Amino acid sequence: MPQSLRYYVLLLFLTASLPHSVMAQALSANDTIRLGGVEVAGAHYPFIFLPECTIRDKGLDADEIKRLNTLRVNVFYVYRYALLAGTVFKEINQDMDKLDTRKDRKQYLKKVDNQLDECFKKPLKNLSIEQGHVLIRLINRQTGKSCYKIIRELKGDVSAVLWQSVGIVFNNNLRKEYDPTGDDKDIERITQELEASAGYGYQLYLQNEMLKKVHPN
Repeated sequence: MPQSLRYYVLLLFLTASLPHSVMAQALSANDTIRLGGVEVAGAHYPFIFLPECTIRDKGLDADEIKRLNTLRVNVFYVYRYALLAGTVFKEINQDMDKLDTRKDRKQYLKKVDNQLDECFKKPLKNLSIEQGHVLIRLINRQTGKSCYKIIRELKGDVSAVLWQSVGIVFNNNLRKEYDPTGDDKDIERITQELEASAGYGYQLYLQNEMLKKVHPN
C-alpha cells in the first residue's frame, strides 16, 4: 500500500474511532457561524453585509487630493470652535434680551469678552492662516451670520471695520456669507462628512469641555 494511502486510511480510522460525544461537539451549533446566502444557477453562496464605504476624491490628481486632505484636517481641527461659537453666540443673544439698559448690556459683553479671551486667546492665536480662514467660514455656517455682523453686534461698528481691514490683509473677507454650493462647497462636503461620522460625537465632547471653561460653575 502506498505511504500516502496508508496515511489516508489511518486518518479515516482515527476519525471513526472518536467518541460520539466528540463528534457531536465538533458539529454543534455553538461552533457554527450562520450567514445569509444567495442562490445563483442552483449554487448557494454565503454573503455578509460590510460597513458602508464612501469613495471620495475619485478622479482627482495628486495635488488636488493633497489640497482636500489638508482642508479636511483643518475642518476637523477647527470645527469644535465653530460649534462653541454657535452655542456661545446663541447664549449671548438670549442673555442680552433679558437686560434692560445699554449699560447692563455693555458690562455683560465686557465680562463675556474677558472670559472668552482668557480661555481661547492662546489656542486661537496658534491657528494657521488657512485654519483661520476655515474657522471663519464655519462660524458663519454655524451661526447664520458673517463674522463681520457678529463683531458689529457684539463690539460695535468701529471694531467690525477694523477687523474687516485686518481680514483683507490676509485675503479674508469677513463680510462674505457662507456659500455651501459655491466657494465653500468643499468645506461643506467635508463638514457633512464629519457630522455623519462617529467623530461628530467627539467634537461635541470637545465643545462641552470648552464650555466648562466659559461657564466653570
